[in-house]
Amino acid sequence: MIVFDLLCASGHRFEGWFASADDYVSQNERGLVSCPCCGGRGVERVPSAIRFNSGTPEKPEPEKKAPAEAKGKDPFAVAQILYSRMLDELLTKSEDVGSAFPEEARRIHYKRSPERSIRGQASQEEHQELTEEGIPVLRLPIPPTGRMN
Repeated sequence: MIVFDLLCASGHRFEGWFASADDYVSQNERGLVSCPCCGGRGVERVPSAIRFNSGTPEKPEPEKKAPAEAKGKDPFAVAQILYSRMLDELLTKSEDVGSAFPEEARRIHYKRSPERSIRGQASQEEHQELTEEGIPVLRLPIPPTGRMN
């Protein structure tokens, strides 16, 4: 199979899959290739994006599946499960620096501390200052440790 980027007379760009380049020419000459958007038959090949092989194998995209415990549950329950998993991941893979968060985030950003994932507390004003400095931070509502289910 070969994939060609195609363009119809109306300007719609789309992909077409063919057995070979000759197969594309044959089908197009017989009027069998048409635009999926408008049905137009005036279709031509256009340059495709170039893909360079860097020598390293591409990693397959991980399959995205709903958690097993989410099957048959309402969307709100699924959201709770996914949020809980995200929090577990965040809490186990980051260092809690507490109220020193703004200072430590700056030290990491300006390479005065080792790069790592941190979490902690910052006031709204401190958060805004960090963002204005170009330091990537994210506010998440995390329940206090003793009150998590």
